[in-house]
Amino acid sequence: MLYRLEIENFYSIRDLQVLDLRVPKNVADFPERFSEIFPGSEERVAKAIALFGPNGSGKSTVLRALAFIGWFLRESFQYQGPSLPCERFNDAGSADRLIRLAVELGSPLDLSGSPGTDAKIATAENVGTFRYELHLQPRDGAIRSVSHEALRLKRRGQGKWQRVFERSGDRAVLGSKTFPLAGFSQVIDKIRENASVVATLALFDHPASKVISTATGAIFGNILIDRIDASDQATVHYLAQNPDVVVELNRELQRIDLGVEGVHIVQTANGPAALFRHQGLHLDMPWSLESHGTRSFIRTFPLILLALQRGGIAIIDELDQSIHPLVLPEIVRWFYDPRRNPLGAQLWMSCHSASLLDDLAKEEVVFCDKDDRGRSQVYSLMDVGAVRRTDNLYKKYLGGVYGAIPQIG
Repeated sequence: MLYRLEIENFYSIRDLQVLDLRVPKNVADFPERFSEIFPGSEERVAKAIALFGPNGSGKSTVLRALAFIGWFLRESFQYQGPSLPCERFNDAGSADRLIRLAVELGSPLDLSGSPGTDAKIATAENVGTFRYELHLQPRDGAIRSVSHEALRLKRRGQGKWQRVFERSGDRAVLGSKTFPLAGFSQVIDKIRENASVVATLALFDHPASKVISTATGAIFGNILIDRIDASDQATVHYLAQNPDVVVELNRELQRIDLGVEGVHIVQTANGPAALFRHQGLHLDMPWSLESHGTRSFIRTFPLILLALQRGGIAIIDELDQSIHPLVLPEIVRWFYDPRRNPLGAQLWMSCHSASLLDDLAKEEVVFCDKDDRGRSQVYSLMDVGAVRRTDNLYKKYLGGVYGAIPQIG
């Protein structure tokens, strides 16, 4: 479970923003909504995190930071662009200032890649927290080099951070017992200044790097880093290749979309096409004539399903786009349900539907706001004083009590 995110000089976030979502120990247990950070941990974090705020306030920036970290760890070695696919804050003072990103999350600590049992994973020595740090150096409008990259761990989340690996600028990469580098000296020399240690070593079968890279593959989202968005076509092709997902999709469509009996994929001269069966209609409807809301839901559904099946993180920007407000809490509830979410997947989402606040606890709510100089601030509702469990979050948010609302006029 991811519980902490730090962002500085990244898109609309200029100054360091720290989002620490650990639920205080004195808060009563809310088991369907909170999860242990790692098995046996006393610290908890929400299974669903929802970001609210005006247009352009920084919600997408927060999600983009998470997506970028996963992309960098997994794919940066193969990237051939002239500059890394991210941006620093757009003012003169930030032009050559470091971009700083960091995440902390709970996880099994064994990076050997050897098969393990649940009993082994649950032992005191094999669970805890990781902290990943990444500093990028902008120069002349481009972001081409890493000045610092490090992964650290705490066994059982206690004590000081211990190095897994660390790399600073042109210095040699330092490993550890958890991240041994014996036999990989020639590969280390091939690490480019704009690529991750993990992304590079994983291609050369470094065991620990392969484990980390595989883990980042369980981040699913609609925030694209370096690819062209062809979401409609890509979704139909994905459904054509994964009939089991179509079965799951039809089960949900019949529950939440009035009149849609199901979708099926047919092959045409131009490739796969999606057709919708509607109650009372003579012919199936093509994708292009289906409602925008239904198509939006179908584009999002595989990402959420994959996260739930693999125990990953679903990062969904504007989850409420064209989706009925009554459907939103239903999707969030999937992450509460231990039958649908047996591996502890987590949802990070942005939305504008303030009515969802009626269905959320304060530990699940994050606000983004922007000042008159274009700088985003990010804060949890837990950081706002005197918020009671019984408060009407929807009413108070729209009343301006928590900030992060549009200023009209």
